[in-house]
Amino acid sequence: MILPPGFISKQPGQVCRLKRSLYGLKQASRQWNARLTTELISMGFKQAVCDNSLFTRGSNDSFIALLVYVDDVVLASSDKAQIQQIKEHLHLVFKIKDLGSLKYFLGLEVARKHTCISLTQRKYALDLLQDSGFLETKPAKCPMVQTNKLSKDDGEALEDNTQYRRLVGKLLYLNITKPDISFAVQQLSQFLDKPTTIHLQAVHRVLRYIKICPGQGLFFPTDFNLKMSGFADSDWAACPDTRKSVTGFFLEVQLGEAVVLFSDSISAIAIAENPVLHERTKHIEIDCHLIRENVQKGTIKLLHVPIEHQTANILTKPLQPMLFQKFVSKLGLHSMYTPACGEVLEEDGS
Repeated sequence: MILPPGFISKQPGQVCRLKRSLYGLKQASRQWNARLTTELISMGFKQAVCDNSLFTRGSNDSFIALLVYVDDVVLASSDKAQIQQIKEHLHLVFKIKDLGSLKYFLGLEVARKHTCISLTQRKYALDLLQDSGFLETKPAKCPMVQTNKLSKDDGEALEDNTQYRRLVGKLLYLNITKPDISFAVQQLSQFLDKPTTIHLQAVHRVLRYIKICPGQGLFFPTDFNLKMSGFADSDWAACPDTRKSVTGFFLEVQLGEAVVLFSDSISAIAIAENPVLHERTKHIEIDCHLIRENVQKGTIKLLHVPIEHQTANILTKPLQPMLFQKFVSKLGLHSMYTPACGEVLEEDGS
């Protein structure tokens, strides 16, 4: 604690001790976050730039991630001894309470076997369907109609946009474990200021799609040999309002071998691999040099893929149901509540 500005104490360096919890005070959250951040950094953690609540330390087998939400902390690492050491250190400083292995956190349900870890938001999804009145509606096979390109001028403006904003906000959070709805939610998020009846209907279709399998989530096997292949796609100038493009990709893992990057554009591959930069490609000079340098270094290998096998399409455009479901199966999603997946996973491996 420090003296407030302008206050002069008769005994310099001394302050009054407040014998009460910091909860309820206006400065509580800021001071707690600053104190915890300082302590974690002193322990060797690095605070993520894109998400200030995430702290990481080490690499490879000694890598550990620490996630903070107010006064709740989640630790993740393959090194159990390191986790125990960090918990003991935090207990000495803050007097923490160890709640054991993670099972439920902020709507995220975590189940594990010795062979896999599964993340889902089934309860959150069911609560969303029930609150919005879509628990008994007919399900949809895909979150968006293939021929539907939303525009700000479609339909009539809603008199009250509260419901639309609330639903889109909840879908954004559900997107954590359901990347199959990411494109639809990204499109719907563009109309939060002035949504129309058409936009609201599009939100309702996403809810109907979620009803097909609310327990579907991310699946991480433990016996997986990490060999990454990337898929990149761009729906060129697809936005009817701004003529901007929509891009999508699966990437972001450090490997010791070349990453195979699939693209359905033969011309883009030719430009990246061609050592001669033509005049007509000056507007992408920076991007071309970046990709070309990685191709020459051997960190990226470019291969052409037919459009029907372009997995990144699910992130850039509406698809017909059969093709959409084909790509969903490649996203590492499954439902731990279906009998085919062994039903609900238990922590003891049963």
